[in-house]
Amino acid sequence: MTDLSPRSFAHGVRRGARRIDAATPDHRDRAVDALRAVAILGVVLGHWLVTALVADGRTLHTASPLQHMPRLAPVSWTFQTLAVFFLVGGHVATRSHAFARARGIPYRHWLRGRLVRLFAPVAALLALWTVVTATLLLSGAEFATIRTLVRLALSPLWFLLVFAALTAATPLLTRLSPLWPLAVVLHVDVLRFGLGAPDGLGWVNLAAGWLVPYTLGAAWTRGELERRRSGWILLLGGTAATAALVAGAGYPASMVGVPGAGVSNLNPPTLAAVTFGLAQCGLALLLRERLRGAMRRPVAWAAVALVNLSAMTVFLWHQTALMATTATGLLLGRLPGLHTRPDGPGWVAARLAWLPVLAGVLAVCWAAFRSRERGGGRHERRSRVVRAHRPPDRGAAEDVRHV
Repeated sequence: MTDLSPRSFAHGVRRGARRIDAATPDHRDRAVDALRAVAILGVVLGHWLVTALVADGRTLHTASPLQHMPRLAPVSWTFQTLAVFFLVGGHVATRSHAFARARGIPYRHWLRGRLVRLFAPVAALLALWTVVTATLLLSGAEFATIRTLVRLALSPLWFLLVFAALTAATPLLTRLSPLWPLAVVLHVDVLRFGLGAPDGLGWVNLAAGWLVPYTLGAAWTRGELERRRSGWILLLGGTAATAALVAGAGYPASMVGVPGAGVSNLNPPTLAAVTFGLAQCGLALLLRERLRGAMRRPVAWAAVALVNLSAMTVFLWHQTALMATTATGLLLGRLPGLHTRPDGPGWVAARLAWLPVLAGVLAVCWAAFRSRERGGGRHERRSRVVRAHRPPDRGAAEDVRHV
């Protein structure tokens, strides 16, 4: 008879964690994986905390607690972690490309391997939401509701498109200084906000803004950010610049978009979002040694490894998990923290109580669709995080398909 006691379960978890720990190559920098996991989970929690779907009759529309409670802006400082993801992405991609070149792997093969892993889970998301959208249209649902749901469900795709473009340009970016894209962002904002240029010019920053942390990742690969002094300069300089822009230049305090606001720091990225990202990157670099120490614990490392194996699945499906919970909850009426206006502390407390439910629904999505991220072939099912392979200085390169 199977022992299902808590002690037996905990023992099984520790045993599995030790196996994952033992299978991980000694030379692997576990801090990189930890930072990626933190970045992905930060985005997920941030969206769940600042995105509300308010039920108004038969219509669902988006709202944000940041609209009604601006004092909650620091929440966006904690959970808007995209800059860290681009920092890690730039570091891993430039290192991976260098290893691929050393092994004589053509650029097109290297790029295909990375993009397949990046976009493989997208097909399932698009297929599901095509069916859902058609069903809602045929059932006579309000068009405004359908538009709201589809926009939220597909919103993660902008990130993948930008990340894919930067990945494709990696060979051109390996030596690019972050100061160049930072200068572009600065000039675009001066033209937009200081000289009255059209707002459409701001979309130049969609590439330039995320190029800054991505090229910082390339500098990390080149060994230019190993000294703690670099991390402190980025952290303190980015913090001071962001504070000056918010307090003195009128930039929004929130680092995410707020419905109804005249200016969004994120859509497209502004100079304040970029300087804030520099501060985040500096903090990430300063935490590397502590993270390496923490990741020596098998259970902590196993959790990080599992998140990394399904990072894109978690990222793509977290908004769907929110909407599935919201739609199902409507069968019980307007529930606090799920369908009500996010206009007070009561909503915040109720939303915090819903987080375990959202995590459970996301876990169901993960179980259903995680295989899409691994490509489908038997050779793709082995863990890229814990795959055994020799370090580069022994004559072999790191797995170039690792994301």
